[in-house]
Amino acid sequence: MSKEDAGVTERGGHQPLRVAVLIPCRDEAPTVAQVVADFRAALPTAAIRVFDNNSRDDTAKRARDAGAQVAQVALQGKGHVVRRMFADIDADVYLLVDGDGTYDAASAPQLVSALLENGADMVVATRRDVTGRSYRPGHAFGNRALTAGLAYLFGRRSADILSGYRVFSRRFVKSFPALSAGFETETELTVHALQLNMSVVEIETPYRERPRDSHSKLNTWRDGWRILRTMAELFGAERPLLCYGLIAVVLAMISIGLAVPIVLEWLQTDLVPRVPTAILCTGLMLLAAFSLFSGLILHTVTRGRNEQRMLAYLAQPPPRQHLLEVRSTP
Repeated sequence: MSKEDAGVTERGGHQPLRVAVLIPCRDEAPTVAQVVADFRAALPTAAIRVFDNNSRDDTAKRARDAGAQVAQVALQGKGHVVRRMFADIDADVYLLVDGDGTYDAASAPQLVSALLENGADMVVATRRDVTGRSYRPGHAFGNRALTAGLAYLFGRRSADILSGYRVFSRRFVKSFPALSAGFETETELTVHALQLNMSVVEIETPYRERPRDSHSKLNTWRDGWRILRTMAELFGAERPLLCYGLIAVVLAMISIGLAVPIVLEWLQTDLVPRVPTAILCTGLMLLAAFSLFSGLILHTVTRGRNEQRMLAYLAQPPPRQHLLEVRSTP
């Protein structure tokens, strides 16, 4: 990447920090040119990259005319686009933002500075509704419910797990597996940071409503269900001992609850008249044991997988934050 593509000034003969602004788009022709222009003004030396995901309008042309580099992604879904972005782009700092014009580009230098100054791996721009009409009906409640659910499952609270405006270190990006296909990728990003105990900074930024001629691709119920399912799957995959341990406890408690009357009656009469219930209790207790041992085995597997992610994380050099200064003006 040329010196003009870098987003940070050079000091002491060191190479400038390379900042890439990544904009996933599908049918965002009404807004993409303005988004590109706004981020060009906020980070004048950053590389602006638009990834078009099968748009049926002239999104790609307008982005290209606005000065962005445009790539095409054939597989449908934001998760596929994020995977392609992280795989193809070589930079030191990655800024991910939706192309719908709802996020505040003027906050970009602050977000990048927060990443460098705090030695963070991810900075999340938590959304502040500045008009009172930015969220579609149900989205605000859904975001709060999913955020609370993630905190309950993984033990760490995040203010806005569905924010599409984030800044990442190279270490984060190159260790992120990117397995999701759709809008649940934001949840996967958050869980990745939680599982590796990465440093995460949250900064509140303005959030505006979409222009009238721009339409959201997020379906409240369908995508909400996919995000919830992804959270459950990640809980089982990333915290298997807790997940399967809880299942084991529930099964064991049901088994004991059903067995108590049978045992008491047997102690009094030396008879077991409810044989089917006794068999059921035995089966439930065996299932509880199987669940617990499954959790122990999967915990070992997950630990090995996290060690591989950490090695991939450590293989990347950290940004040279003590030598670099973010540029917000030409």
